[in-house]
Amino acid sequence: MKRVTLEEVARVAGVSRATASRVVNGAGTVDEVLRHAVERAISSTGYLPNIAARSLVTRRADAIGLVLPDEHRMLGDPHLGSVVSGVTRVVRPRGIHLVLMMTGPGTREQALSDLRCGRLDGVILVHTDPADPVPGQLIRAGLPVVLAGRPWQPMPITYVDVNQSAGGALAGERLLSLGCRRIATITGPQDMPTGRDRLRGFLDVVPDAVVVHGDFTRQAGMAAAHELIARCPDVDGVFAASDLMATGAIPVLHRSGRKVPDDVAVVGFDDSSAALTCEPELTTVRQPIADMAEEMARQLLRQIADRTAPVTSVVFEPSLVVRSSG
Repeated sequence: MKRVTLEEVARVAGVSRATASRVVNGAGTVDEVLRHAVERAISSTGYLPNIAARSLVTRRADAIGLVLPDEHRMLGDPHLGSVVSGVTRVVRPRGIHLVLMMTGPGTREQALSDLRCGRLDGVILVHTDPADPVPGQLIRAGLPVVLAGRPWQPMPITYVDVNQSAGGALAGERLLSLGCRRIATITGPQDMPTGRDRLRGFLDVVPDAVVVHGDFTRQAGMAAAHELIARCPDVDGVFAASDLMATGAIPVLHRSGRKVPDDVAVVGFDDSSAALTCEPELTTVRQPIADMAEEMARQLLRQIADRTAPVTSVVFEPSLVVRSSG
């Protein structure tokens, strides 16, 4: 088969070859409309960059790292697959390899070493711990890095997030609109900005809510539901700060004699696949994970193309998806 050229991509997209080249190489100076046109043309034509030739010119590895939670957390978190898919959609058409790295002893240090040695051009960090020194090390070394979510303390790092507080407020407003009077929330971990922000937004709307703490996992949702029933047996509205916690809490509520949604309305957060496998299907706050992951990849490519690119933050707005649980 004849190799698709960059000129053909430019023709299909209706742009100049120079514009198509900037998109392929991850430059951040391309108009959004033109960039999307080039990305569609790349997909429709099946264009593949000449990686060997480009590497000789750019002296780049044409590989980025995606540092994910440990394997146990990865398998238990349904939206992490959407992160991988979103990043892949951006980098694959550009001939860039995606290296998945599961968090474990020495993993982040290995990512730092790979960057310094030129085996990786940049990394996307997902679910960083407050005590994790690697983001600071990457910043001090001037290496390309993008963080999934707002950092736990102010630092000059590019990140992509959803408006977590607004999402918590949407959940509170939904429960109030259903007429719920005895409302509770199962929070995310309070040492993470995600957990703190979702709780703050919710309490801005429902300041007298009963608060039970969790950690975003299904097991935490189950434990929190038991505690909640003991503390507040007449609860009629629950905001679980992740879909996984909601799917853990709902069976416990049912076993206690509280039907969802007849007796208790439940709202989750994420709009992950867990929301659809839940019984009943879960009303939830949607964060556009795939779109956010694509933006993380674009922001990283922008830094790789221009090491002087300014630090930025991109914050998406959440939306409410109404289903059967509340």
